[in-house]
Amino acid sequence: MEPPPLLRPGEPAVVEVVNGVSPATIFLTCDHASNRLPERLGNLGLARQNIDSHIGWDIGAAAVARGLARPLSAPLVMAAYSRLVIDCNRPPASPDSIPLSSAGIPVPGNSDLNDDMRQLRRATFFAPYHNAIASLLDHRAGTHQPTALLAIHSFTPDYPGQERPWHVDFAYNRDRQLAGLLLDAMAKQSDLTIGDNLPYGVDDESDFTIPIHGERRGLPSVLIEIRQDLLSTPAGIKSWVDRLTELLTESRQSIERLALAATRRKD
Repeated sequence: MEPPPLLRPGEPAVVEVVNGVSPATIFLTCDHASNRLPERLGNLGLARQNIDSHIGWDIGAAAVARGLARPLSAPLVMAAYSRLVIDCNRPPASPDSIPLSSAGIPVPGNSDLNDDMRQLRRATFFAPYHNAIASLLDHRAGTHQPTALLAIHSFTPDYPGQERPWHVDFAYNRDRQLAGLLLDAMAKQSDLTIGDNLPYGVDDESDFTIPIHGERRGLPSVLIEIRQDLLSTPAGIKSWVDRLTELLTESRQSIERLALAATRRKD
């Protein structure tokens, strides 16, 4: 017997899109924007404080992404349910796609799932999110619109056993061009400790958005991670929105050149 639908009538949509079709070169995603859980899954056996913590979502990332989308007029696609249900930045075959534990905390509601239950989560949450990204990028490619993909994330400052002095990380995999451009530009802000693939890089085993929507399409792309304690207040969020807006505005022509060169290579 097939499992029942995971979403009840009236629950929020699984994807949020801001600015949809836009002439802006920068295209934003936020894979871990929400800690919302579907009503049918209850709390997955977790305490509310765990769901609200970094294991449930990237704290502050959605607010930063929204804050950037406004002044840049950039398209933004956000996943509207928690990474604890299914992680939208993990390949479906990854053992962390539907985590049995996170940061050492067991997730009881994710144990003993059969293949049908796993497939239902992919079909309900993962596929619509990535289909929304792909659809917008397909439209842009069809009109030969230059595109640079920026995935907005945040990271915890106190991961067990690791000191994390970096304020922000520019992460990449095969193509460092966009990350290198932004690293060089942000190095002028001497009050920051900036990570170059630290504390996270991007790879095919642990990441999905940049490898699939960025690299596979030949788009300049970068994953931007901000330390979560810097996003714990509205003032902190505004500060990082302002920093990144200034960075991306000042780097606009260089970003557009990279994106235009990528478009011409595909043409």
